[in-house]
Amino acid sequence: MSNWQPTASIASLKARAKLLATLRAFFAAREVMEVETPQACRAGVTAPYLDNFTTHYTGPLAPEGLLLYLQTSPEYAMKRLLAAGSGCIYQLAKAFRNGEAGRWHNPEFTMLEWYRVGFTHHELMDEVDALVQQTLKTNPTKRMSYGGTFEYYLDIDPHHASVAELKKHAEQTGLPYPQSMSDHNKDEWLQLLMTHLIEPQLGFDNTPVFIDDFPASQASLAQVRKVNDYAVGERFELYVNGVELANGFHELTDASEQRQRFLADNAQRQQMGLPAVVIDEDLLAALASGLPACAGVALGFDRLFMLQQGFDDIAKAISFPLLRA
Repeated sequence: MSNWQPTASIASLKARAKLLATLRAFFAAREVMEVETPQACRAGVTAPYLDNFTTHYTGPLAPEGLLLYLQTSPEYAMKRLLAAGSGCIYQLAKAFRNGEAGRWHNPEFTMLEWYRVGFTHHELMDEVDALVQQTLKTNPTKRMSYGGTFEYYLDIDPHHASVAELKKHAEQTGLPYPQSMSDHNKDEWLQLLMTHLIEPQLGFDNTPVFIDDFPASQASLAQVRKVNDYAVGERFELYVNGVELANGFHELTDASEQRQRFLADNAQRQQMGLPAVVIDEDLLAALASGLPACAGVALGFDRLFMLQQGFDDIAKAISFPLLRA
């Protein structure tokens, strides 16, 4: 028997449409332009812990076939628009991540991503805070550094702790971990402690929490600065009711540094037995031509809607999840 009906109620879909209209009004009032970029591109994301969907095009312009990656976020193409002089932009885009399905995940989902020219990540955090207060009726956000968060919840200095110390803490708290975890990859252990012991405690009592100043090894596409004897990435994440809602950066503008990070990602992927991903040369060319100083953030729209409506499963927030698509 076919399960053809949507998993979200029609009333929920009407509320979802209202939230979309609210977001568009939010950016229109700030004169931020809505854009659209391709979801199927010739390059993908190199991050070792994201898995791209791929497809092949055959036909005019590519008679021998063309490998295409479904985008995990519209970031690369939006930065090309920024480099071309678009000014501040936002997008409500479909994004795709293989291997992600559960209460808070669907492999095809909707992402709100925006970039503010001339903003630092702190100024962008202010704007994210305004959006969340408007849509979720929250208190003003609380802000904590990555290091301060680990010290407060786990009594660990994440910037100086060794892998052995992180592993010992996981074992002392009875936290199970895959035997495949490396004794040489500190970020794996930091991420394990963060996701299992810290994140579930963040952003309650109607007060979201920003975490910023991540270790430089987790900077991703953010700028890095020195703090005392260690470096941090100018990156933030936002948590509401124990859920990661947004991830933002003071954007890296150095094409050479970005290339080195892409190459390092692919080297790590190969060490993990994963295929290398085609590097986005168009993004690197855009950075080399001059990406304006800016900050950008990706916010999970489906999660925002779930939090607004009090839903405990993404199936209630979207029309047709994975097994009904």
